Amino acid sequence: MGWRTPPAAATRARWPDTAVDRHWRAEARRALHYSLAFVGLLMLLDWGAGGLTLPRTGLWAVLGVVVLSVFLPSRVTAGEGWLAVRGLVHERRVRTDALVAVRQHGSIAAHLVLRDAYGQWLQLDRHVLDANPPIWHLLDAGARCSLQRGTLRHGTQVLQELADRIDGQETRAVLQASGLL
Repeated sequence: MGWRTPPAAATRARWPDTAVDRHWRAEARRALHYSLAFVGLLMLLDWGAGGLTLPRTGLWAVLGVVVLSVFLPSRVTAGEGWLAVRGLVHERRVRTDALVAVRQHGSIAAHLVLRDAYGQWLQLDRHVLDANPPIWHLLDAGARCSLQRGTLRHGTQVLQELADRIDGQETRAVLQASGLL
């Protein structure tokens, strides 16, 4: 296994015990704006055509809720030994310190599917890890623990590719902030 992260003591000093997707609120707000704009435009067009009634207004509102549910992103949180993805209806949680498989599906909108030894699984947008290094480092620490315990049997190559890309992004950000790049 070759993916690189700082030792556990350095990771604890640098990253919080629990990490949340720091872009989720902005994306949720954007989803709300899209759905309100969609409903507003529908009602405006219906009113302009002279067909806006109370039942049709209710229909447009229901359609707006459907649009919101499509655009609303899942909320991702991570802690020491666990990762959770909360959707509109339910939350899925896996033990990252007991992972058995990590798979990547898709190439453009890539998703990771994580499965733990207790039969739990979740699907996670790979870009959440790119945008949230604290979540990545908590997942990475848990995956290393899984590897040491011998439960992680599939997906080490996926984790290696993620580590290379995310660590490269962090290095570029540090070099740009220091004026060296």
